[in-house]
Amino acid sequence: MQIYNNGLRAFIQSICAVIFGKIQSGKLGMVNNTLFMSIAAVIYIFVCEVVIFLHEVYATEATRASGVTDLVAAYPDFIIGVQGNNLLWRDGSKMNIDDGLPAKDFATLLQHPDIKDMFFLPYIPGRPIAAPQLNEDPGRVRNEAFFKKMYGDCKNGEVLKRLRDVQWMPSHQGGTVKVTTINHVADELEKVVRELETLPDDSVRYLIPNAGTYTCRTIAGSEQASAHSYGIAIDINTKYSNYWRWPNPKSDPITYKNQIPFQIVDIFERHGFIWGGKWYHFDTMHFEYRPELLTIRP
Repeated sequence: MQIYNNGLRAFIQSICAVIFGKIQSGKLGMVNNTLFMSIAAVIYIFVCEVVIFLHEVYATEATRASGVTDLVAAYPDFIIGVQGNNLLWRDGSKMNIDDGLPAKDFATLLQHPDIKDMFFLPYIPGRPIAAPQLNEDPGRVRNEAFFKKMYGDCKNGEVLKRLRDVQWMPSHQGGTVKVTTINHVADELEKVVRELETLPDDSVRYLIPNAGTYTCRTIAGSEQASAHSYGIAIDINTKYSNYWRWPNPKSDPITYKNQIPFQIVDIFERHGFIWGGKWYHFDTMHFEYRPELLTIRP
């Protein structure tokens, strides 16, 4: 079970711990009997765990349901609504939202997600307050059929014909990058660039040279298509970036690292791009256009 809101979970646990301590110490006015207090404490712990479990179930499902609705607002050129278990496309076709399979472990979520699985955790815009917890990767789960229907299959040349050049940091001779025009991604990236150009000069080193946008490839260690294969992602300068596979791909737990200033992240998020630095499996150079995930405000 993935955790929807680690802060609320911790709050519930802290309240439970305080009351549990009072039960053990006899400060709640209960019968001063060691056996009685021990039984009461065990029952209380059980009740707390049930409350936490129900919270996680409800919050996760609520997040997924609202996320599917956000797809309609984020991609109006393609999606017109939701009807039962169907996502309704403007061309008259339908796509199942829930594949009906039982709860999936994290590896299965990555490899075989349905549409609702893309919202297994909320992406929270704004400055992070802590490093992501285990498998907390909002936005890293992508339903391949959904993205290929919108942006095309790069293996068939369907993505290339919709790409256009965008000037990258032109006042610093950053060259050009290719991104898709679908869903106005190229226009949004140009807005990002205009704001990035206003940052102090010491921010430029994080942005130039960029590490690429469109490339027809799968995600490292996976058979799933990369966001780069749809022309919706950009990687900034790798020299000042961190990637979870680089230091020790087999380390567990993963030690979070980041060098990218938040003011850069903030600009991308305001224009519909999520940041891979908010993932437990961090990829701090990576930004991808996912406006459906940016509806929750801090």
